[in-house]
Amino acid sequence: MDNNFLFRAEEDNEFIPLFSFNEQDMEGDKDMVIEDIIPILPLRNTVLFPGVVIPITVGRDKSIQAVKAAYNKDKLIGVVSQKDGNIEDPTPADLCAIGTVAKIIKMIKMQDGGTTIIIQGKKRFELLEMKEEDPFFKASIKVLVEEKVDKEDQNFQAYLSNIKDLATQIIQLSPNFPSEAAMILKNIENPLFLINFVSSNLNVEIADKQGLLEQNNLSLRAEKLIQHLQQELQFVELKNKVANKTRTEIDKQQRDYFLQQQLKSIKDELGGDANDRELAEMKKKAENKKWPDSAKKLFQNGLEKLERMHSSTPDYSVVYNHLDLILDLPWDEYTDDNYDLKNAKKVLDADHYGMGKIKNRILEYLAVLKIKGDMKSPILCFLGPPGIGKTSLGKSIAHAIGRKYIRVSLGGLHDESEIRGHRKTYIGAMPGRIVQSLRKVKTSNPVMILDEIDKIGSDHRGDPSSALLEVLDPEQNHSFYDNYLETEYDLSKTLFIATANDISRIQPALRDRLEIIDLSGYAVEEKVEIAKRHLFPKQKAAHGLTKINFKLPDTVLEKVIEDYTRESGVRELDRQLASIMRYQAKQLAYQNKVKSTVTKPDLLKILGQAKYSNEIYKTVNMPGVAVGLAWTYVGGDILFIEVLLADGKGGMKLTGNLGNVMKESADTAFTYLQANAKKIGVDPALFISKSIHVHVPEGAVPKDGPSAGITMLTALTSAFTGRKVKPYLAMTGEITLRGQVLPVGGIKEKILAAKRSGMKEIIMCWQNEKDVNEIDKTFIKGVQFHYVKNMQQVLDLALV
Repeated sequence: MDNNFLFRAEEDNEFIPLFSFNEQDMEGDKDMVIEDIIPILPLRNTVLFPGVVIPITVGRDKSIQAVKAAYNKDKLIGVVSQKDGNIEDPTPADLCAIGTVAKIIKMIKMQDGGTTIIIQGKKRFELLEMKEEDPFFKASIKVLVEEKVDKEDQNFQAYLSNIKDLATQIIQLSPNFPSEAAMILKNIENPLFLINFVSSNLNVEIADKQGLLEQNNLSLRAEKLIQHLQQELQFVELKNKVANKTRTEIDKQQRDYFLQQQLKSIKDELGGDANDRELAEMKKKAENKKWPDSAKKLFQNGLEKLERMHSSTPDYSVVYNHLDLILDLPWDEYTDDNYDLKNAKKVLDADHYGMGKIKNRILEYLAVLKIKGDMKSPILCFLGPPGIGKTSLGKSIAHAIGRKYIRVSLGGLHDESEIRGHRKTYIGAMPGRIVQSLRKVKTSNPVMILDEIDKIGSDHRGDPSSALLEVLDPEQNHSFYDNYLETEYDLSKTLFIATANDISRIQPALRDRLEIIDLSGYAVEEKVEIAKRHLFPKQKAAHGLTKINFKLPDTVLEKVIEDYTRESGVRELDRQLASIMRYQAKQLAYQNKVKSTVTKPDLLKILGQAKYSNEIYKTVNMPGVAVGLAWTYVGGDILFIEVLLADGKGGMKLTGNLGNVMKESADTAFTYLQANAKKIGVDPALFISKSIHVHVPEGAVPKDGPSAGITMLTALTSAFTGRKVKPYLAMTGEITLRGQVLPVGGIKEKILAAKRSGMKEIIMCWQNEKDVNEIDKTFIKGVQFHYVKNMQQVLDLALV
């Protein structure tokens, strides 16, 4: 292989083609005997031309067996290229139809266990039919005869001369080619040699090389080759042009700058720098932007700074993103409010049932806006148990007054930067949630829901609730400062509506800035209406039953509410209705029809046994047990107070996971009972001879608060006197040592919980009567209220 020469411009190829210049060998190949069926070797990343010698590393099992079979026989093997080099295990359909018969010159075992062969292309062939696929490919082939060249054909001679000239120019312009390559190229006289030599070393795609191999007509093959050489020459010239344009004395620190200059030159050739076009678009967009002078000045300063910077510098993207935010914000862009109060009321009533307080507050706000034309937006906070529609009401308000709606979820937020934004110099810096939301909604006066404001956390990264103080203060939020934006933004036109379940978890300073509107849970009658107007149609549509007519009577809805749900809101009711819809959908799919009316007996089949029952209050009618009312952040609930006397040495034990306030209420009740024992009818000796155990069931649930005071005293008195507490009687109120009954909070939730549980009478402080009067009479129908001032009145009413 002394005549062979390494020739390739690409430095990162897996192998280097070699070419035999011994033309006598080519003449001798005419007499070579090639069998009709030969082993086939697929190549993934090259095309073998007749006369070319290349080393190949063989790794696939099929290929190794094919090489061994050919080497042990006549050393001839058919080499074909794969259509897709990424295929690891090709099928016959993945192989090209035209290949080259090659002779295995040498087979070398490598140290790593692999096999390397050196092969020389001999003749082109057409793959007719794959005869075998295992253990390696064997195919029947047809050897293709090269057409004879007319040496007198001037056109063809011109092609050959052009090929030599183009290839010589490429060699001279490319530093990767050896200097001897041009001389060797000049000495090739055989036309077929010349075309195959240049084709094999051409820096083009494998598919293009395969196209040259498949071309039978030498003139057409030469013409295609010239086209590829011209493209390669243009690329090399352009590359040198870029290199010459930026060539200078560079040291290690200037290398990055040199590469960027090359990139810039390439971009210039492609029609200009994209960064320049982006800056021009920014300027044009800024011309028609409505914004305050401070924002305009900030943008102009940033733009001037950006124009002086190179796009490769790290600060370029920081400044660009900052300017992009300034442009995107709706500084002085506002939507027009709809001041039609009748229409607003109609929209609010259509979307939500009840909630009169909130609706009146929104209508009052609209009325002032209509008269005055401008006013600072109120900061409202909807406080109430989950599932009553606080968040969805915000969307309804936006719809009613014609504003855009955006929701910011604050649950679990623990980083102050989420509100105020990060300094833009930090990696990954972003504006705060407030500014991001305004950018998204494209207006400066949306209705913004700050959802779950009582669920904000705080840690070493800051206190987000403190950052909200500026946002939610009407006297300050006209100049809200975002750290990323680096200028003030006017939030005074934004209507902020916060939602919360537990007001005690809101920071006092933040709570002071909120106009709190209490939302109580729904009565059964309200839930029935909500189900009929909203939940039932929604679930029908969600389950594809819109066109199917069937009814859910009010009595059935009431049974679902009372026997299958225990909640202040309607989320569980919505899920139960979804179960009914799924059952109806299944019936429709099976029988192509559904019952026209869902009845109470059907509920047992659809929803199973009732989850809740009021029968428990009939079975606990024994001395020492009283029913109290409690308030939780998810609504009202009832609780039992159980007292049991046992022989002992006196003293009282409290169990049931009680808080300090509730324990003190029990101590107060016990002390009052001891002090007034004779008056109440209790033998004082019992306090010495009996041990008292007070227990509140559901011990895993923490309980606290003073409102169980009168219930504690009633249960203790019942246990000591042996007199039972009236059935279906609940009570709530705080007790003093003097026996007075004090008012408590959460009255509506407690009353609704009592009604849900089947209570018929409720005892409470006379000062809570005003709270009861605020409740719709239809919702508390069937419940009798007793208003008391002292414990003697409670005992007279409660004990049989």
